[in-house]
Amino acid sequence: MSNELMQALVELEKERGIPKEALIDAIRTALNTAYKKNYGTSQNVSVELNEITGEFQVYGQKRVVEEVKDKFQDILLEEALELDPDAKTDDIINIEITPSNFGRIAAQTAKQVVVQKLREAERSMIFEEFSEREGEVVTGVIQRIESKIVIINLGRTEGLMLPSDQIATERYEVGQRVKGYIYEVKNSSKGPSVFVSRSHPNFLKRLFELEVPEIYEGLVEIKSIAREAGARSKISVHSLDDKIDSVGACVGPRGIRVQNIVTELNGEKIDIIKYSKDPEKFIANALSPSKVVWVAVDEEEKKAQVVVPDYQLSLAIGKEGQNARLAAKLTGWKIDIKSESQMEEEQDQDGESS
Repeated sequence: MSNELMQALVELEKERGIPKEALIDAIRTALNTAYKKNYGTSQNVSVELNEITGEFQVYGQKRVVEEVKDKFQDILLEEALELDPDAKTDDIINIEITPSNFGRIAAQTAKQVVVQKLREAERSMIFEEFSEREGEVVTGVIQRIESKIVIINLGRTEGLMLPSDQIATERYEVGQRVKGYIYEVKNSSKGPSVFVSRSHPNFLKRLFELEVPEIYEGLVEIKSIAREAGARSKISVHSLDDKIDSVGACVGPRGIRVQNIVTELNGEKIDIIKYSKDPEKFIANALSPSKVVWVAVDEEEKKAQVVVPDYQLSLAIGKEGQNARLAAKLTGWKIDIKSESQMEEEQDQDGESS
């Protein structure tokens, strides 16, 4: 050991923020274990570091006795007085027992501890950095794909995109640049795990915030999102400024803003809905692009009866019920859709039965 070790510890404290004392304590603990492992002693030992020279000394603890019963645990009073003139029977004194070849073991052990502490500090810094970035959109390069999990290089760490976070209609390849939404960061013994999603509703929300200045500035508010990733989404928006058209702001000049988002999502259809406090209006808007004749709501049951023109029924319901399903999710209401002729038939039957 030499002063080089102490200088290295000082530099680590400055550059990486790892306290020098924490490193020294960790090295001491590791060296105690290393000494017992290499020299197989049952004696109580402690390893001390000279913080000026960087040298380590091993001290064994012995009890001062009149008669030695265990040479590893006991020391005669006469010998103890040579080391410490104030020594008395039953005192515990420290005796240097540093082996001649201990320097090599100490150097190797210290190096291992420093490397381990560096890894821990790096992991901690990465965890803190990405924990603060939860809820952000990040861009990375696909590094590899293992068991259907897409691993993305995010610079200082990797992002994991699980199958449930992927868009089913997309194909991912190594080397491809992708955007994703950080929805969770977990810490573990192996380091931080950063979970990234392209299917999360908040990914769509963040894309609108990035693309539409009025949303970013808080002039237009996103009230709710209903998404079936890769197929279709509905997003309801509300303007906090009467002079701003919330839907128009999101669509953008010649539709450029929403088109940029559709392109990022590889063609996912997006319906931008004007929010209303009036549930009847909101539900009618949510069923866009279908036209609605009228809406009747049951506030207690949170149910809505909707009537649409006959030729709009299939559009209102959507392929495999998708439009109606997304509208219900967007508004939080159970929606029952009927055509005008279906409604007339029901009314006629009710009239006959009465």
